[in-house]
Amino acid sequence: MHKISSYVILVFILIIFISNLLYSQDSTQRVYKFDIKEEIAPPVWHHTQKAFIEAKEINASLIIIHMNTYGGMLDAADSIRTAILKCDIPVYVYIDNNAASAGALISIACDSIYMHPGANIGAATVVDQSGKPLPDKYQSYMRSMMRSTAEASGRDPDIAQAMVDPRIYIDGISDTGQVLTFTAKEALKHNFCEGIVESIDEVLELANIEEYTIIEQKLTFTDKIIKLLINPFVSGILIMIIIGGIYFELQTPGIGFPIAASVIAAIVYFAPLYIEGLAEHWEIVIFIVGVILIAVEIFAIPGFGIPGILGIIFIVTGLTLSMTGNIGFDFSGIEITGLVKSFFIVIIAMFASILMSFYFGRKVLTTTTFGHLALDSIQEKDKGFTSSDNAYEIMVGQTGIAFTVLRPAGKVKIGDEIYDASAEAGYIEKGDKIKVTDYQTSQLFVVKDIS
Repeated sequence: MHKISSYVILVFILIIFISNLLYSQDSTQRVYKFDIKEEIAPPVWHHTQKAFIEAKEINASLIIIHMNTYGGMLDAADSIRTAILKCDIPVYVYIDNNAASAGALISIACDSIYMHPGANIGAATVVDQSGKPLPDKYQSYMRSMMRSTAEASGRDPDIAQAMVDPRIYIDGISDTGQVLTFTAKEALKHNFCEGIVESIDEVLELANIEEYTIIEQKLTFTDKIIKLLINPFVSGILIMIIIGGIYFELQTPGIGFPIAASVIAAIVYFAPLYIEGLAEHWEIVIFIVGVILIAVEIFAIPGFGIPGILGIIFIVTGLTLSMTGNIGFDFSGIEITGLVKSFFIVIIAMFASILMSFYFGRKVLTTTTFGHLALDSIQEKDKGFTSSDNAYEIMVGQTGIAFTVLRPAGKVKIGDEIYDASAEAGYIEKGDKIKVTDYQTSQLFVVKDIS
């Protein structure tokens, strides 16, 4: 009997020990922390999405953003602030130094704001690349976004919009005609900060969280590569390679290095954007159709007309929309400034690529570093060289008809023969009478014969 009682007591003690152990583990809160310490752009939105997913997977009780940014792209900031407002887990932000512009919008969306002594928050006017404020329709949208965000997080919406518009007057706070920016003490005084602290640990102490484990975000190698590739600067370089490869291939037809480089660059450009949900199937198809239309225009249809123009439009559209976060054909949630920025990245990269391709193309074809890539010997007449097309020269003044549309290049029929020709001015329709006016380098030049 005594032996049984001893066993009962031991089991009881073991149960108490295990219960205390489980209780102590449950009482330790998991705090997930990640950084926003760079320009707010698609890469930041990428690792913010990853952070929220991982925080839910580990059943975190709190998310802390460690922030130090001067701002960035409004569409990326809007996506982040929307994710914060919809998040079931409380989100705190610790402003280490700066939360300017788009950083202020993200901070205001958080449940609690903590600031380091000397930190600042505000200055959220929408500006262009040179720092010049954009027209009022952009400021109006930003004011509305700041107001609604402040209302959702229980802060003064008038103060929030004063961080955008210097015309907003708030007695004793914003009455100087300048865009509002708070210091840490000013933010604390006006309920735009819950505390002034020196570290993340002090944030948790001030928030009365005693037992906790901080899990920091660790980006994998793949995450870092994706983050790099969706950077607008890198995207611009890839676009230059895509367009440059197509240009070189059209100049020297045949499957070779230029088209291979273009295809690889296109894959590297679209793949990370597709993984991140920015590029959709139909946007990639539009780009491919654009390339096909240009190829058809160059190789199948003389001159450059509707297929070529549509091809350029399709390529620009596909590349631009792949950089934006639209869902299908719904662009309601896309900030116009982000769309315009993507468009100009594509246009500037395309023009830069064409200019550089033209310049380097001439250099490559005339260099002797790797041998002669093009024939550069001169075939002089006094050494016995003559053109096999001398018959062309005597055709000047003859008449015929346009065998195809000339816009300006095409084909003409003179007698029973078909010749390559180019209209000296304007377009010449198929079947119109023509007259040969000149001949240069195996090319007839013609005008419409009105006699």
